[in-house]
Amino acid sequence: MAPTMRVLILGGTSEARSLAARLSGAPDVEVVSSLAGRVRDPRLPEGEVRIGGFGGATGLRDWLRDNAIRAVIDATHPFAARISGNAAAATTEAALPFAVVQRPPWSPRPGDNWVEVDSLEAAATALPGLGRRVFLTIGRQGVDRFATVDVDFLVRAIDPPEGPTPARMTLLLDRGPFEVGRESALLREHRIDVLVSKNSGGDLTVAKLTAARDLGVPVVMIGRPPNPLGATVFDGVDEVERWLLAVLG
Repeated sequence: MAPTMRVLILGGTSEARSLAARLSGAPDVEVVSSLAGRVRDPRLPEGEVRIGGFGGATGLRDWLRDNAIRAVIDATHPFAARISGNAAAATTEAALPFAVVQRPPWSPRPGDNWVEVDSLEAAATALPGLGRRVFLTIGRQGVDRFATVDVDFLVRAIDPPEGPTPARMTLLLDRGPFEVGRESALLREHRIDVLVSKNSGGDLTVAKLTAARDLGVPVVMIGRPPNPLGATVFDGVDEVERWLLAVLG
């Protein structure tokens, strides 16, 4: 019998869950999915799951060695730059195959009015000149960057934000997927005149962009951080699954 090959998936996304489900049926492959633990009630993938950090790149390197991991796939959120950087450093030190699977970013379409920025801080700076009633859809992390902006905020997140928050804020706890009709109704109900989003890509939350386009609402779109230098990057689960099975032999 061939030895079981253990694979670590850094997860928390639909792509990570899909990949874990596929690999759970692969012969001689054992999947461990790791979640950061930042969501109180996460959607769990198939197979073994660990929750919590590793203690930086060095802690992850040691964990990989102690747990006989043969390859690592980073399927975290496109904005999880610290985790991705630690994974790249740890796998380099441990001499393990490493790949990133990352959904393609959204691109503006005809009728869109995007203001593209490269950081949360730049988004906060841009807001006062764009509108007075803001739909902030960046999740719970980073809301503090908007705490001093003198506009009205509708903040949507899965869990409540931590740290300072805007003085005039309505909090909506909700989780995608969302559909266009509901998003349009939400924008109308709260008289939203500007939307802020990270360029996460994918289908789960894209409806807000369609609603904004239909209603003529401008979008402040925050660009992604770069992927780790030299990382092998795939934009779909099919491609990274083929890569993994090839490197495992």
